[in-house]
Amino acid sequence: MTGSSNMADDYSLTRVPGSARLPMWEVLLVRIGALTALSQFMLGAALGFGMTFWQALWATMLGSLILEVVSLLIGIAGAREGMSTSLLARWSGFGRYGSGIIGAVIAVGSIGWFGVQNSVFATGLNEALGGALGFPLSAALTGMFVTAIVIYGFKWLSWTAKIAVPCFFAVVAYGIYDVLSHHSIGDLIAAPAPGPALSLGMAATMVAGGYMIGAVITPDMSRFCHDGKDVLWMTLISTIAGELGVNMIAVLMAHAIGSSDVVEIILQTAGWLGAAIVVFATVKINDLNLYSSSLGITNLIDSIFHVKLNRGMITLILGVVGTILSVLGILDKFVDFLVLLGIWIPPVGGIMVVDYFILKRSRRALDESREAGRLPDNVESLNPVTIIAWILGFLAGYLIEAGIPSLNSLLTSGVAYYLGMKLFMSLKGQKAANVSEEIK
Repeated sequence: MTGSSNMADDYSLTRVPGSARLPMWEVLLVRIGALTALSQFMLGAALGFGMTFWQALWATMLGSLILEVVSLLIGIAGAREGMSTSLLARWSGFGRYGSGIIGAVIAVGSIGWFGVQNSVFATGLNEALGGALGFPLSAALTGMFVTAIVIYGFKWLSWTAKIAVPCFFAVVAYGIYDVLSHHSIGDLIAAPAPGPALSLGMAATMVAGGYMIGAVITPDMSRFCHDGKDVLWMTLISTIAGELGVNMIAVLMAHAIGSSDVVEIILQTAGWLGAAIVVFATVKINDLNLYSSSLGITNLIDSIFHVKLNRGMITLILGVVGTILSVLGILDKFVDFLVLLGIWIPPVGGIMVVDYFILKRSRRALDESREAGRLPDNVESLNPVTIIAWILGFLAGYLIEAGIPSLNSLLTSGVAYYLGMKLFMSLKGQKAANVSEEIK
């Protein structure tokens, strides 16, 4: 395989070798890029419109703590094994075909959000140019621009983040400077919520639920980390900067102008240039949408059909499909479906954490093969206990109104999987039992 194809494939179906691991700060920049986007600013403004500063701070801290625990645990597993979420799932409870299903769910959800975010990016570009291009051409250009970045893998995602993240923070810094030059920070912190009241539980749900999918797919990024310490700092710093930092700045801005309208807030503080930069920052999260989607589909095809396709080619196809759908405006009608699909993904994290860290059913095979730099020779086909726990987790997230839906689904699936596997293993009389096993 040539160097360029290695870059494009980006170890989608193999372990990331030690020679390809990156400095912590490079992975951190990509992670911060996913959290410092327009959507995160919108979340903070929504909190500020319905809560006082301190209420919003506590809600953000509670939601961020949940995200950090999930991200850290599953991220450490990804770094240790050098595998993406969908690939690691083969030896973390889901088996070959279960991991293929995960790949499909992640891919459909991610490519859907890619199309929706691309529409936002294209609209901003078109408006910045005074409507000269028109939305269809703008969407085509922005979609293929992001696709070109993602084709060449994580290294190019890192370069994009190096440009976009500082620009985003520069705009936010100028915005908060402008706000503070006209308002007292003490008055803004003490100010009542300008809009209808938002409960602590609902706000924490918004914070945790807004990035729970990102927490579950942390291994897609953390597999490039050297060790668990790098994962700790990468997830912790990005959570503090992206969740606490951006959220609380947006809260202050919402209090200053008495609105949750993000575009209005940015226009009043940083002007059209600032608005253009913040909209451009959607590239940082959209390239991750497409990246995770390409990893999921590559794993799906390998799991179901035993065919190894190059991730770069898969990225090109998915990028074209997502771009066409965004040009047609079809995906805007599927946002509710994408939100519903998001409830399917948190249980994946619960099951994988329980299997990898508590039951450790495949740890010996993973440890032995890791020393040789390859994947384990044997893999479970499909675990019915996993499927049942996954369904129960989804139902808990969808039907239970109290608490945080994504957390409800994650905890329910984890507990159900643990109890189900304990019962299965006791019936089999084994400490670590595979339901079925086949050669990889």
